[in-house]
Amino acid sequence: MKTLVFGAGPTGALYAARLFEAGHDITLLDRGQRLEDLREYGVVLDDAFTGQREVHHIPVVEEFGEDDDYDLVMVVMRKNQAQQILPLLAKNHRVGTFLFLMNNAAGPEELVKALGKERVMVGLPSSGGYHQGSVTTVMPTKMAPIPVGEVDGRITERTRTVARFLSTMRDKKARIRTDMDAYLVTHISMLAAHLGVYAAGLDGERFAKTRDAIVLGLRAQKEAMRAQRAAGIPVRPPSFRAVNLVPEAFMVALMRPVAKTDLYKAGIIGHARAARDEISHLLDEFRDRVAPGGVAMPAFEELARYVDEETKPMPPGRRQVPMRWKGVVALGLGLTSASALIAWRSKKKTGSVLG
Repeated sequence: MKTLVFGAGPTGALYAARLFEAGHDITLLDRGQRLEDLREYGVVLDDAFTGQREVHHIPVVEEFGEDDDYDLVMVVMRKNQAQQILPLLAKNHRVGTFLFLMNNAAGPEELVKALGKERVMVGLPSSGGYHQGSVTTVMPTKMAPIPVGEVDGRITERTRTVARFLSTMRDKKARIRTDMDAYLVTHISMLAAHLGVYAAGLDGERFAKTRDAIVLGLRAQKEAMRAQRAAGIPVRPPSFRAVNLVPEAFMVALMRPVAKTDLYKAGIIGHARAARDEISHLLDEFRDRVAPGGVAMPAFEELARYVDEETKPMPPGRRQVPMRWKGVVALGLGLTSASALIAWRSKKKTGSVLG
């Protein structure tokens, strides 16, 4: 399948490399200094977890013309950047499928209007990372499946073909979804938990020590999911709602060590630093999308202020927001009861054996 990967950001570079090494006809498009780096050094990938480096020399171009002929164009870039190239893509009538692998809280209508429903597929990358000069640090490659689907939820032969194609990547599998719009909106709700990294100055260590940034992020996520459901957009997959059942104190304790890891630095903080413009754009999209539900999101809005580069971060270690302990006592009693029951059964069993 002759494929153009439009955008050599961390995910675009990784996917182009994986498809290229799988033997496919891949071309990578970018411009400016990034294009020059690709021509001189190739796609240089560092694994954020292992530190292993790999280099792939993939054909690169700097333009997409109206007569260019590809079986598939994968648009792998920030949502606000993808909007800007829609007129360019629309001039080309040779490409049969444009797969938009990106965050999108607004729905697929703008893409469909520009290109036609029969030419648009949507999905969400399961990788992230950041650039440092010509080197791209990426999340470990053994990640969750790449969700993809048609804008109307149908499963067609085209859907299956694209999913099989993506699944040829090493350590990657595509999963066809019939609910991609709800899935993409839910992803923004889930990302709300990490808005606190802006309040902590995009510093993982500082974020881990600043309890208010973590607490407000967890509350922002709950608010976003409530607002999403109230607007008639289901949480997909439904299992994502389970994270809101975990007591706040437990989630804070879990987030602190995670925030210090290289994985978090590459997947969350690296992207947050490089894509302030996209995050701001997505938050606006999300607000518009959930507004009909009428649910207030005070923690969400409090943290959203810090996405603006002009807003000073919270003082390190701030602990002014009272912790909500609801559920901790009940959970503790439940665990104690379960432990006692296990011990009693074990003792009874042992006694019967010894007897």
